Amino acid sequence: MTTRHLQDYRTVSIQPETLDGRLDFEAIFGHCGPVEIEIGSGKGTFLVSQGRAFPQTGFLGIEWANKYYRYAVDRIGRWQLANVRLIRTDAAQFLAEHVPEAGVDGFHLYYPDPWPKKRHHKRRFFCEENLARMLACLKPGGWINIATDHTDYFEQIQAVAGAAVAAGRVEGIPFKRPAGAREGEMVGTNYERKYKKEGRPTYTLALEKR
Repeated sequence: MTTRHLQDYRTVSIQPETLDGRLDFEAIFGHCGPVEIEIGSGKGTFLVSQGRAFPQTGFLGIEWANKYYRYAVDRIGRWQLANVRLIRTDAAQFLAEHVPEAGVDGFHLYYPDPWPKKRHHKRRFFCEENLARMLACLKPGGWINIATDHTDYFEQIQAVAGAAVAAGRVEGIPFKRPAGAREGEMVGTNYERKYKKEGRPTYTLALEKR
C-alpha cells in the first residue's frame, strides 16, 4: 500500500506565527464576501464540500490535531479551492486575539471532542465563555450551527444556549444542513458516517445572534 505524501499548500495554510492583530478576511480570500469558520475541521470533509458548493464564501477551518490538519491542507490544496483556508491553533485563543469583531457570518461546530470524563468537562469548547467569543465575532444576524453525537455534551450545549436565549443574546433557528449531507444525514462528515454505522444518533442545534 502506497503511503500518501501530504503537501503543505501555502495557498491554503495560515501560519499562526505570522499573525499580528486581527485578520483581514478580504486580503486572505482575495475578495469581499461572506466568511464562515469551522471549529474542528478534522480531515476537511465539510470544508471541501461546502467550499465547492459556495465559491463566493470564504471558509476558514481551525484544527488542532496535526495529523488531521496536514491531511486537510493537502486535500483542500489538491482540490484547488481558493476560498478555503486552514490554521492549526487553539480555537478559543484564535477567536479572542485574531478574528475581527462582527466580521463572521457563521460558525460550524460539528462533532467536537466531548471530553467524556467529568474532570475533563472544562475542556469542552462549547461553554459560556466561548459562546460569548463567537457572538462577539459574529455579524448581527450571524449564526452558529452545532452537531454532536454525545448526549451529555448536547445537554450542556442546550443549557448554555438556553441561558443565552433567555438573556436575549441569541434565538434558536432551524439547523442549516450542509451541502455535503447525503440522504438521511444531517452534516455529511466522516464522523457522522462512522457514528451512524455504530447506531449513534446526531443531535443538532442552531442559534442566531440578535
